[in-house]
This record gives sequence, structure tokens and C-alpha cells, in this order.
Amino acid sequence: MKLAVLVSGNGTNLQSIIDAIKEGYISGVSISYVVSSSPEAYALKRAEQNGIRSMTVEKKRMVEFLSPIFEEVDLIVLAGFLWIIPEVLLGIKPIINVHPSLLPLFGGKGMYGTKVSKAVLNSGMRISGSTVHLVTNDIDGGPIIMQRCLEVRDDDTPESLLDRTHPLEHQILVEVIKQMSEKKYKIEGKRVIFP
Repeated sequence: MKLAVLVSGNGTNLQSIIDAIKEGYISGVSISYVVSSSPEAYALKRAEQNGIRSMTVEKKRMVEFLSPIFEEVDLIVLAGFLWIIPEVLLGIKPIINVHPSLLPLFGGKGMYGTKVSKAVLNSGMRISGSTVHLVTNDIDGGPIIMQRCLEVRDDDTPESLLDRTHPLEHQILVEVIKQMSEKKYKIEGKRVIFP
């Protein structure tokens, strides 16, 4: 299975995928492209260090730039990619996204990074976590594939909660890619099921 991984920042989710492939935890999977919304993203350096083809995309050229890439690969992974995928690109191939909350809570347009963890803390929630879901035209509202929880601590700040959420993101993103590479799945309502 060939992946295109779309990134915007540091690339820790990308690194978790690279490590899982190198360690043999995910077999039969390769990363064909890393595409960044920012030329300064450290994720591009991670791609370069691992011999993965990488490039930067301009927002106004997303459709023409990404269409041939989406056609070529089997799965698109949004790993901290901050732009909304244009509707015309949805449905070419499956697209998954990782989000730092237990969707459908604290998702939607403009909800990313510490904005999410701040909203979790302001809500009084005692648990939070991470979600991997299929991408649809409903922002952060696609069928849920996998979630993991963590306890919200009394002394958490938006930054500390987000930092503690990252390892969960890495774990479930890798696990979802593994499952999608090995098994057929079906969508039942708002869930993705691996029969």
C-alpha cells in the first residue's frame, strides 16, 4: 500500500509512520510522497532524511497539484495538515485524519492544536484523547475509525494536554494504517468497522 502523507509542521506523526514501517510493524506499506503546506515544516526534513520524495503545495494550486498524487497512492494520511481538502479531491482515494480530541467533540473548522486542548479544558471534561477518522466534506465529522482516551489532569494547560495527546495520536494513526493495509473495512453509520 502506497501512502501520501500531508503535513504542516514538525512531523511527529509522520515520524511515527516512518518508524513503524522501518521496524516492520507495518509491512507492505511505503510512503510515496510527503506534501507540506509550509516550506519551513520540519516534516520535510524528516522526509529528506528518510529518502522520501517531498514537496510543498500552494493553497491556490491544491487541486491541480494533489490530484495526480491522490490518483497514484492507495491512502492519503493527513498528519497535522492544517488546510481543508477541497471537495473535488474527496473520493479519489480514502483520506484519514488524526485529531487531538474525542470527536465529535471539539472538532470543526479552526479547531486544531492548542485551540482544541483549550476548548477541552474550558469544557470541564475529565477525559480527552485522540481520534482517527475518514475525511468527508463534513470537517472532522467523517466516520470514526479509532479513538484512545487519556485523563485530563487538574494541572493541565492547553500545551501540556496537547503534548500528552501526541503519543496517542502516533499510536492510533499507525494502528489504523496497519489495519487498513491488512483488512477490508466497511462504513456503518458514523463508524468504520473491520469485520
